[in-house]
Amino acid sequence: MLVDLHNHTPLCNHAEGEVDEYVEAAIQKGIKYFGFSDHAPMDFDPSYRMNFEEMKLYETRVNDAKIKYQDKIDVLLGYEVDYLKNHMDERVLNADVDYLIGSVHFIDEWGFDNPEFIGRYEHEDIDKIWQKYFDAIEEMANSKKFDIVGHLDLIKVFKFMPKRDIRLIAQNALKAIKNADMVLEINMSGLRKPIEETYPSKELLEMAFSLDIPITFGSDAHKPEQVGLYDTKVVDLAREIGYKQCAVFHKRNRSFVGF
Repeated sequence: MLVDLHNHTPLCNHAEGEVDEYVEAAIQKGIKYFGFSDHAPMDFDPSYRMNFEEMKLYETRVNDAKIKYQDKIDVLLGYEVDYLKNHMDERVLNADVDYLIGSVHFIDEWGFDNPEFIGRYEHEDIDKIWQKYFDAIEEMANSKKFDIVGHLDLIKVFKFMPKRDIRLIAQNALKAIKNADMVLEINMSGLRKPIEETYPSKELLEMAFSLDIPITFGSDAHKPEQVGLYDTKVVDLAREIGYKQCAVFHKRNRSFVGF
């Protein structure tokens, strides 16, 4: 795997390991473009993200690694930004970074992918929850504030699956992603979760390919040993569907590399 743009640092309060450890793990894996996209600060759910005062520290650590490892690997700086109305901040959206990942982790301020709140699923209509989730993805894409869609079908993390055809639930979101000219990441962290498959699923990735939506790759590593953990599997999946290149970003400008 040549490109890996979704990785975290301990500043998010739920990751382990130093920046250098992640970069060195990426070098050992043969990754050529390695991006940090830690959880951006906002005035909601502060326990699972850096605070605004730590933005400078985060950016300095990553930018220092850019220089330190420049002869071995291209280190990139990004943020994973939660799309949550009235909580996103211009300090993040206008930050001097290589890219921004837009993700949905909340439905009506419910952290649906957090094991702490898994009990709420018992009281929800799963089809409605799935539709609300993909409606939020559609809104996020329509905002045109982000470069990459993070873990497209994260709502499946605990294997609470809808009765409706997932392709129908997701179709408008995928059309919005295409219209916004966003990149879809193949995120391998789902292979570590109860769902035990990539985000997005093969069927949604096939839809994305039919719409000519470009892809990139992300380990979503929260520990150095998770970097590139399922790299062969995700690259093989992308090739099977028909993808031959993936996106990288520098200063919000997109380019492609073959794989």
